[in-house]
Amino acid sequence: MEKLYLPLVFLFLCLSGISHIEALSFDVELIHRESPKSPFYFSTETHFQRVTNAIRRSINRPNYLKQNPLLPNDVESNVYANQGEYLMSYSIGTPPVKTLGIVDTGSNIIWLQCQPCNPCYKQTSPIFDPSKSKTYRYLPCTSNKCDSTRDTSCSTNRRKNCQYTIRYGDSSSSRGDLSLDTFTLSSTRGSPIRLPNTVIGCGHQNTLVFQGDGSGIVGIGNGPISLIAQLGPSIKGKFSYCLLPLFSQSKVSSKLIFGDNNDAFASKDSVSTPIIPDPDFYRLNLLSFTVGDTKVEFQSSSNGNIIIDSGTTLTLLPSNVYSDLESAVASAIPSERIEDPSGTLSLCYKSSTNLDIPIITANFDGADVKLKALNTFVEVSEGITCFAFIPSSFAIFGNLAQQNFLIGYDVTNQVLTFKPKDCSKQ
Repeated sequence: MEKLYLPLVFLFLCLSGISHIEALSFDVELIHRESPKSPFYFSTETHFQRVTNAIRRSINRPNYLKQNPLLPNDVESNVYANQGEYLMSYSIGTPPVKTLGIVDTGSNIIWLQCQPCNPCYKQTSPIFDPSKSKTYRYLPCTSNKCDSTRDTSCSTNRRKNCQYTIRYGDSSSSRGDLSLDTFTLSSTRGSPIRLPNTVIGCGHQNTLVFQGDGSGIVGIGNGPISLIAQLGPSIKGKFSYCLLPLFSQSKVSSKLIFGDNNDAFASKDSVSTPIIPDPDFYRLNLLSFTVGDTKVEFQSSSNGNIIIDSGTTLTLLPSNVYSDLESAVASAIPSERIEDPSGTLSLCYKSSTNLDIPIITANFDGADVKLKALNTFVEVSEGITCFAFIPSSFAIFGNLAQQNFLIGYDVTNQVLTFKPKDCSKQ
């Protein structure tokens, strides 16, 4: 069956010929938030200012991904709405209203701002009005979907509909109705794809630090009402993506592929590691790093010791692991170290064609992933390149480390695959 290619930013949705999804595999475009195609792009910023922005978001990310004590009857979500790195456009309702959200592997709900909205964060595009959608329905408290979404609450009005509250690490939040409506994606090779009765969060009280065209989150995490879970059997519980190098000048974009992509899951060049069961994140077991003849151990855990995250740029490691890895990398590079002008990253060198950066192998359980220089170092200012790993109490395998890999998530069988790939040739 023909693949469907779905551009995800600035979609112009055709209102005719909308059909139910039939394909088992379809692609969408991922737009990095610092890309010229992004509404968060500021033309006055330099390349290195954008690099600094991404680094700062990585440093802040664990504060929003960590579990926080929640009040009773809260839905837990573990993503900060202004930290995600990749954007997705879709339409909601009938007739469809175009909406732009952050696509995130660390979130388990699709939510957007809805009218009436008080308070709201500043949104420059129209806020969705559910009263104008012919297909919008409240989700009753007695529904299985409400029951399967942990810590939901029941409204006090006559409708007795399902409600959600998402709290973030900075005490901001989104509150509203867990509802059903038609979720529409547009294909460049055929009719738009309509997903009726998709569970969404319709946020009526939102206090997040978020502005521009964006409206909330498209969660592709491990939870029961994420977009992946709701697509379910139609994509065989599988998705994959191929991330271009950060700030790439390539005319092609990163791709998010829903469905059974044999290139990711059945390739002889792929290596696989178990996804550790978790209601929120995609957790993995990273056993060690290898730099030349030096092995840096990372204590394994039955609960997994690191998450893989699309919304974090740098790779974050426990302090002791980071310290040993930095020492091993520094020993393997004969060049003289210099200071990061921003004082953020600790292992830096003058950029030059003869800077000999070693391959660092991430030894996951069952999968040895060879990280090249583009995965492990980043140029932070003119002539200065730094190690793109930092110490943290919350371990994250970030998206720089994932560049130029086709990464497949088999959620049904809880397996993650890595395949080296030139993502500009998708």
